[in-house]
Amino acid sequence: MWDTGRALQISAEMRRYNLEVLGISETHWTQVGQQRLTSGELLLYSGHDEGNASHTQGVALMLSKQAQNAFTGWESHGPRIIKASFKTKKEGISMNIIQCYAPTNDYNEDAKDQFYDRLQSIIEKCPIKNLTILMGDFNAKVGTDNTGYEDIMGRHGLGERN
Repeated sequence: MWDTGRALQISAEMRRYNLEVLGISETHWTQVGQQRLTSGELLLYSGHDEGNASHTQGVALMLSKQAQNAFTGWESHGPRIIKASFKTKKEGISMNIIQCYAPTNDYNEDAKDQFYDRLQSIIEKCPIKNLTILMGDFNAKVGTDNTGYEDIMGRHGLGERN
């Protein structure tokens, strides 16, 4: 997504599908920040902290103009997790949207455990009365061919494994 013009293409699709909040994984952006697009959407992004880091991983949330009216704040949790909070019409109740990008099975167990521990910690810090939406790319595998993944994947699904 770090290619020039890609964010504007995504915002056009967001408007076409009438979406208020869009989660994006694998942005390949470095740094952490926010950017208002010329089309009016607000892009919140979280990548690697180092400016010279490789363009890998990265997550973002794109907010429509209407969503920005309810937007109260956001947090970066590294290149794999971002959280935004919104007020709701119900007094005293907020909505939290967490966008994440989980490591694949190619990563070592420590990296995967660290990701899920961090995600669990973020979720637990959201007050139980609030609405929490968890979305993103969990790199799940589905299909009937579970060869080599018998301990983590059932044989349910249609067709070949993705």
